[in-house]
Amino acid sequence: MFIPQTYWVAFLLMVLSMFCWGSWANTQKATGAWRFELFYWDYVWGILCCAIILGVTLGRTHAGSADSFFHNLGSAGLRSMALAFVGGVIFNIANLLLVAAIALAGMAVAFPIGIGLALVIGSILNYFITPKGNPWFLFGGIALVVVAIILDAMAYRRLSGGGKVTSQGILLSLLCGVGMGLFYPFVAKALTGERHLVPYTVAFIFAIGVLVSNFPFNYAFMRRPVSGKPVAVADYFRGTGGLHAWGGVGGLIWGVGTISNFVASYAQMVGPATSYALGQGATMISALWGVFIWKEFRGAGRSVNLLLILMFAFFIAGLAAVALAPVMQ
Repeated sequence: MFIPQTYWVAFLLMVLSMFCWGSWANTQKATGAWRFELFYWDYVWGILCCAIILGVTLGRTHAGSADSFFHNLGSAGLRSMALAFVGGVIFNIANLLLVAAIALAGMAVAFPIGIGLALVIGSILNYFITPKGNPWFLFGGIALVVVAIILDAMAYRRLSGGGKVTSQGILLSLLCGVGMGLFYPFVAKALTGERHLVPYTVAFIFAIGVLVSNFPFNYAFMRRPVSGKPVAVADYFRGTGGLHAWGGVGGLIWGVGTISNFVASYAQMVGPATSYALGQGATMISALWGVFIWKEFRGAGRSVNLLLILMFAFFIAGLAAVALAPVMQ
């Protein structure tokens, strides 16, 4: 089983996590008018496929090892499995809210508000579970990220005029942030204690929780959408192969980022608080996509551009402080 033995290898995994978490939503944007509720069915299958592929490759070790993927699945305790499963369910609800918020408010707003709030909640809870890293650097960095979140929200509202749709998108982003902040502590607990899971088996059980919960929750979104008309199951099968492929690719990208984050958090020198916090630098990556690729701030005035520049500056400073927390103990 691959687990990093030095901080800098773990750091590279956290950076990979940050880029994957901040980039997967581009696959949804690439589908154009294809409804996010339909996109999401392929997305969750992509997550499960990723967990299986990495589990049977990087997660396997020599025969008889207690940490090997299949051996750990067979020997882990029911409590650890239940924690990983519940974590997947909570994540799925939060992520559905995130995708809905992206559809209403765009990536440059949904990610900074939703994932930024999740960063604060999740990092604090994870630190209480496993207190690793210099708390001054960790929480000082988180405070800087909070400032960046506020600046981003100000920029978008100034650009859009704060209409009804914007308010609804921000509300969904906030609800998403609460859920996103709560799922990771369940994963962190599943990785500790007697008969605990290892990162690759956690990811597999987590992915099953995502898939199973998707049937009732995504179906509810299909029948009572946040925008547009209701969609039926039959609409999913009318999609082209390319549309379905984008959803699967999105799930694979997110899965790679998530397993990288789980593996980094399992490393002795890191811990879940730092790994989760640095991974949530995805907020900055997604904002870069939204601003420079999807042109969500096209036509913005000087004051809006200044707010965006300040947002990126605070994000970079905050993430640098979080990255230094494990090595400044």
